[in-house]
Amino acid sequence: MTELSSNDKIKHGTVKIANEVVSVIAGLAATEIEGVTSMSGGITGDITEMLGMKNLSKGVKVEVGEKETAIDIYIIVEYGYKISEVASKVQQNVKDAVETMTGLKVVEVNVNVQGVNIPKEESKIEAETRVK
Repeated sequence: MTELSSNDKIKHGTVKIANEVVSVIAGLAATEIEGVTSMSGGITGDITEMLGMKNLSKGVKVEVGEKETAIDIYIIVEYGYKISEVASKVQQNVKDAVETMTGLKVVEVNVNVQGVNIPKEESKIEAETRVK
């Protein structure tokens, strides 16, 4: 957990922000970007989702200090989107969201593209059924 120790802003105690809070904020900010299909969370995240629980920090690793944080994001990009543009937008959105909501300075957002989602083609039967 991190401790914000600004004497000007906090006069009645301390505020601690858990790493999980920063992870959830970063994960939600990343999935807001068009072209991000999903987060890549490895086997633990996948097991959690199979059990029916939504893991909002899936695909996010954070290191939180007293006043700064570094974030690693693991994403799957939709086929047809320019990866460098999607990654750049993810970096900016995550940085803005975390800094705005927590007051922490984001020193880096590392975007790791783990794959590309290629949409499955509809079968002819499904297409014909939908048209009728």
